[in-house]
Amino acid sequence: MNENEKHGKIPSTEEAWEARKLGADEAFVEKVSNEDIQEQIDRAAGTKLFSIRMEQQMIDALKYLASKNNGIGYQTLIKQILARFIEAEMKSMWNEAIAVHQRRKEEGNNNDEAA
Repeated sequence: MNENEKHGKIPSTEEAWEARKLGADEAFVEKVSNEDIQEQIDRAAGTKLFSIRMEQQMIDALKYLASKNNGIGYQTLIKQILARFIEAEMKSMWNEAIAVHQRRKEEGNNNDEAA
């Protein structure tokens, strides 16, 4: 007799799970609220729910564009649009910061040469 059999434990095998010998006992079930589930999903996905008001015409246009884009949902399309916009703006800001830094560096070199 093995250790599991001595203590009345069911070995954790695929067959035991499939046969519902494991994981189906209501004594071990805990009810979780929808808010808790959503919070756990958001935390795991790194997302946060927020609300935005948009003109109906914009929403309709987004739904149309989404349907023509491999049938994705319009909210998914909005996330993609925002991600593209943020990436482009961040690149633009970094490029501007680099250009300013380069100009200052060149101005500093020119001042050193004049002295």
